[in-house]
Amino acid sequence: MNSTMETETLIRALEEKRYAALVLGDFDSVFDLAHPHLSYTHSNGLVDTRDSYRQKCREGHYVYHRIERPIHAVRVLGETALVFAEMNGEITSGGVRKTLRNNTLAVWCLHNGEWRLIAYQPTPVK
Repeated sequence: MNSTMETETLIRALEEKRYAALVLGDFDSVFDLAHPHLSYTHSNGLVDTRDSYRQKCREGHYVYHRIERPIHAVRVLGETALVFAEMNGEITSGGVRKTLRNNTLAVWCLHNGEWRLIAYQPTPVK
């Protein structure tokens, strides 16, 4: 297996770990995967930093009940990886239960020798 294929496999595994941890409420694992300069955009357009998103998750503002996340493609470009996927699920946001159906772009980069999520952007599918 070449290094690009190995990286694609690793990024897919990290995405799986991130989403599984969100549903389990294992926020330490979620944010261990996040770059210090994470920009996390929500489907309503609000943007969080790593610290503000972590705080909201820990305070119960965001509760992830179920997530399905088929990955359509992973593109590795040097020390950056782009994940083109869907994020469909059930969450509670600010006390309101919601059904999400989004196309997503997750951006991972190498940071101190480890792959970290640096940006996330969902787009609602109508």
